[in-house]
Amino acid sequence: MSFRFHKALGTAPAATGNALLAGLCFVGLSGCNALESAYLNWIETTEFTVDGSDLLVEGVINSRSLNSFNAVIADAPQVQRLVLLEVPGSVDDDTNLALGHRVRDLGLDTHLTADSEVHSGGTDLFLSGVRRSMEDGAIMGVHSWGEGDLSATDFPEDDPIHSVYVDYMERMLGDGEFYWFTIEAAPVEDTHALTRAEIQRFGILTEPVIQ
Repeated sequence: MSFRFHKALGTAPAATGNALLAGLCFVGLSGCNALESAYLNWIETTEFTVDGSDLLVEGVINSRSLNSFNAVIADAPQVQRLVLLEVPGSVDDDTNLALGHRVRDLGLDTHLTADSEVHSGGTDLFLSGVRRSMEDGAIMGVHSWGEGDLSATDFPEDDPIHSVYVDYMERMLGDGEFYWFTIEAAPVEDTHALTRAEIQRFGILTEPVIQ
């Protein structure tokens, strides 16, 4: 199971408030063992809060997140936009990408507030919006994914393991170039905050930055 997760945020995901989770999450998943990863996929780590036509998203994306999202949407069909707050990444890339495809299937938009901070899998989720907007001050981070002791750059570009990510980027952005950029931008244990020039280069936003 691969993951995209940034370790440097200073508090536990709001969805849990669990001291043990805080200790596990923020050592960085590059150092997590199978038991720790299993724990992070066993509990609820993503909080979805309906706010009118917005759905506020906070916490780590895990194997439960897609089902939780679907349940919320079923009860709140008025939702038109996901507002990502503090989303440090994913401990289950398969579910994270499936969630992104679901968001795009529903034709929803995504937005980052001035205080939003999304990394790795959280950035991937942001890309799923049909319209993608952000306020000045928001942070988007990217890095390589990891699987066991290996990272994305350990596999040759023609390895089929990359295809699910390339296909995702092609659907969300029109081509797969951003994926190749992300895995070279920073190693698993670090993160690279996208610059304005990089955001423009890869077409991350569909709307001008809100000042």
